[in-house]
Amino acid sequence: MDVRYAIQTRRSIRAYEPRAVEKDKLVRVLDAGRLSPSAGNRQERRFVVVSDAGKRKALSEAANNQSFIADAPLVIAACSIETEYVMKCGQPAYPIDTAIAVDHMTLQAVEEGLGTCWIGAFDEKKAKEILSIPDSVRVVQLLTLGYPLSAPNPTSRKSLDEIVMREKWSVK
Repeated sequence: MDVRYAIQTRRSIRAYEPRAVEKDKLVRVLDAGRLSPSAGNRQERRFVVVSDAGKRKALSEAANNQSFIADAPLVIAACSIETEYVMKCGQPAYPIDTAIAVDHMTLQAVEEGLGTCWIGAFDEKKAKEILSIPDSVRVVQLLTLGYPLSAPNPTSRKSLDEIVMREKWSVK
Protein backbone atom coordinates (compact mmCIF):
# COMPACT_ATOMS: atom_id res chain seq x y z
CA MET A 1 0.00 0.00 0.00
CA ASP A 2 1.12 3.53 -0.72
CA VAL A 3 0.39 5.13 2.65
CA ARG A 4 0.75 8.67 1.34
CA TYR A 5 -1.85 7.92 -1.35
CA ALA A 6 -4.23 6.51 1.28
CA ILE A 7 -3.77 9.59 3.46
CA GLN A 8 -4.31 11.97 0.53
CA THR A 9 -7.36 10.20 -0.91
CA ARG A 10 -9.21 9.24 2.27
CA ARG A 11 -12.54 11.04 2.51
CA SER A 12 -15.49 10.98 4.88
CA ILE A 13 -18.01 8.99 2.87
CA ARG A 14 -21.68 9.65 3.50
CA ALA A 15 -23.22 7.78 0.56
CA TYR A 16 -22.70 4.06 0.00
CA GLU A 17 -23.47 1.48 -2.66
CA PRO A 18 -25.98 -1.10 -1.40
CA ARG A 19 -23.55 -4.00 -1.87
CA ALA A 20 -22.02 -6.00 0.98
CA VAL A 21 -18.39 -5.74 2.06
CA GLU A 22 -16.51 -8.99 1.45
CA LYS A 23 -15.46 -10.84 4.60
CA ASP A 24 -11.73 -10.83 3.69
CA LYS A 25 -11.76 -7.04 3.24
CA LEU A 26 -13.57 -6.54 6.54
CA VAL A 27 -11.05 -8.80 8.29
CA ARG A 28 -8.13 -6.76 6.91
CA VAL A 29 -9.77 -3.50 8.06
CA LEU A 30 -10.37 -4.90 11.54
CA ASP A 31 -6.85 -6.33 11.66
CA ALA A 32 -5.45 -2.87 10.93
CA GLY A 33 -7.18 -1.70 14.11
CA ARG A 34 -5.86 -4.69 16.03
CA LEU A 35 -2.29 -3.94 14.92
CA SER A 36 -2.42 -0.29 15.97
CA PRO A 37 -0.29 0.87 18.90
CA SER A 38 -1.76 1.47 22.33
CA ALA A 39 -0.40 3.06 25.49
CA GLY A 40 1.57 0.48 27.43
CA ASN A 41 0.49 -2.08 24.80
CA ARG A 42 -2.73 -2.48 26.81
CA GLN A 43 -4.80 -3.25 23.67
CA GLU A 44 -8.04 -2.19 25.32
CA ARG A 45 -9.91 -1.62 22.04
CA ARG A 46 -12.85 -3.77 21.03
CA PHE A 47 -14.92 -3.55 17.84
CA VAL A 48 -18.59 -4.40 17.43
CA VAL A 49 -19.39 -5.00 13.74
CA VAL A 50 -23.00 -4.21 12.91
CA SER A 51 -24.57 -5.45 9.67
CA ASP A 52 -28.19 -5.81 10.82
CA ALA A 53 -30.33 -3.17 9.06
CA GLY A 54 -32.52 -2.53 12.10
CA LYS A 55 -29.54 -1.94 14.36
CA ARG A 56 -27.86 0.32 11.78
CA LYS A 57 -31.07 2.37 11.58
CA ALA A 58 -31.26 2.60 15.35
CA LEU A 59 -27.62 3.72 15.48
CA SER A 60 -28.33 6.37 12.86
CA GLU A 61 -31.17 7.67 15.03
CA ALA A 62 -28.85 7.66 18.08
CA ALA A 63 -26.42 9.70 15.97
CA ASN A 64 -28.69 12.71 15.47
CA ASN A 65 -30.66 11.02 12.68
CA GLN A 66 -27.71 10.86 10.29
CA SER A 67 -29.43 8.62 7.73
CA PHE A 68 -26.25 7.66 5.86
CA ILE A 69 -25.28 5.54 8.88
CA ALA A 70 -28.29 3.30 8.25
CA ASP A 71 -27.43 3.16 4.53
CA ALA A 72 -23.84 1.98 5.09
CA PRO A 73 -23.51 -1.81 4.76
CA LEU A 74 -21.55 -1.94 8.03
CA VAL A 75 -21.13 0.16 11.14
CA ILE A 76 -18.29 -0.54 13.54
CA ALA A 77 -18.62 0.59 17.15
CA ALA A 78 -15.09 1.25 18.40
CA CYS A 79 -15.06 0.64 22.14
CA SER A 80 -12.67 0.58 25.06
CA ILE A 81 -12.88 -1.90 27.92
CA GLU A 82 -10.47 0.03 30.12
CA THR A 83 -10.99 3.71 30.84
CA GLU A 84 -8.97 4.39 34.00
CA TYR A 85 -5.43 4.19 32.60
CA VAL A 86 -3.81 7.63 32.36
CA MET A 87 -0.56 8.09 30.49
CA LYS A 88 2.37 9.80 32.21
CA CYS A 89 1.57 12.98 30.25
CA GLY A 90 -1.77 13.18 32.08
CA GLN A 91 -4.00 12.16 29.17
CA PRO A 92 -6.47 9.28 29.45
CA ALA A 93 -5.27 6.56 27.07
CA TYR A 94 -8.54 5.02 25.92
CA PRO A 95 -9.88 7.73 23.57
CA ILE A 96 -6.46 8.22 22.01
CA ASP A 97 -5.75 4.52 21.57
CA THR A 98 -9.19 3.92 20.08
CA ALA A 99 -8.84 6.87 17.70
CA ILE A 100 -5.47 5.54 16.51
CA ALA A 101 -7.05 2.14 15.85
CA VAL A 102 -9.92 3.69 13.89
CA ASP A 103 -7.47 5.80 11.88
CA HIS A 104 -5.52 2.66 10.93
CA MET A 105 -8.83 1.12 9.86
CA THR A 106 -9.75 4.10 7.70
CA LEU A 107 -6.43 3.90 5.85
CA GLN A 108 -6.76 0.14 5.32
CA ALA A 109 -10.27 0.75 3.99
CA VAL A 110 -8.79 3.01 1.28
CA GLU A 111 -6.45 0.16 0.30
CA GLU A 112 -9.48 -2.14 0.03
CA GLY A 113 -11.44 0.28 -2.17
CA LEU A 114 -13.82 1.01 0.69
CA GLY A 115 -15.00 4.23 2.27
CA THR A 116 -15.51 5.20 5.89
CA CYS A 117 -16.90 8.00 7.98
CA TRP A 118 -15.74 8.59 11.53
CA ILE A 119 -18.76 9.43 13.73
CA GLY A 120 -18.34 11.23 17.03
CA ALA A 121 -21.80 12.80 17.21
CA PHE A 122 -23.92 10.09 18.81
CA ASP A 123 -25.68 9.29 22.07
CA GLU A 124 -23.38 6.76 23.74
CA LYS A 125 -26.07 5.49 26.12
CA LYS A 126 -28.41 4.70 23.23
CA ALA A 127 -25.61 3.05 21.23
CA LYS A 128 -24.82 0.84 24.24
CA GLU A 129 -28.48 -0.16 24.55
CA ILE A 130 -28.76 -0.99 20.85
CA LEU A 131 -25.62 -3.14 20.89
CA SER A 132 -25.97 -4.63 24.42
CA ILE A 133 -22.67 -3.06 25.49
CA PRO A 134 -22.05 -3.10 29.27
CA ASP A 135 -21.98 0.15 31.23
CA SER A 136 -18.30 -0.36 32.07
CA VAL A 137 -17.32 -0.18 28.38
CA ARG A 138 -17.04 3.14 26.52
CA VAL A 139 -18.22 3.53 22.94
CA VAL A 140 -15.65 6.02 21.66
CA GLN A 141 -16.53 6.22 17.97
CA LEU A 142 -18.75 4.78 15.31
CA LEU A 143 -17.29 4.05 11.88
CA THR A 144 -19.34 3.43 8.75
CA LEU A 145 -17.82 1.10 6.18
CA GLY A 146 -18.79 0.26 2.62
CA TYR A 147 -18.27 0.97 -1.05
CA PRO A 148 -18.52 4.71 -1.76
CA LEU A 149 -21.34 5.79 -4.05
CA SER A 150 -19.17 8.76 -4.93
CA ALA A 151 -16.08 10.42 -3.52
CA PRO A 152 -16.40 13.99 -2.32
CA ASN A 153 -13.83 16.58 -3.29
CA PRO A 154 -11.02 17.11 -0.81
CA THR A 155 -11.61 19.65 1.92
CA SER A 156 -9.10 22.44 2.44
CA ARG A 157 -6.29 21.99 4.91
CA LYS A 158 -4.08 24.59 6.53
CA SER A 159 -0.52 24.81 5.26
CA LEU A 160 2.39 23.45 7.29
CA ASP A 161 3.53 27.05 7.86
CA GLU A 162 0.24 27.71 9.65
CA ILE A 163 0.44 24.74 12.01
CA VAL A 164 4.11 23.97 12.64
CA MET A 165 6.32 25.86 15.08
CA ARG A 166 10.02 25.31 15.63
CA GLU A 167 11.69 24.91 19.02
CA LYS A 168 8.96 26.81 20.93
CA TRP A 169 5.33 27.86 20.81
CA SER A 170 4.73 30.98 18.78
CA VAL A 171 1.59 32.77 17.71
CA LYS A 172 1.06 32.70 13.97
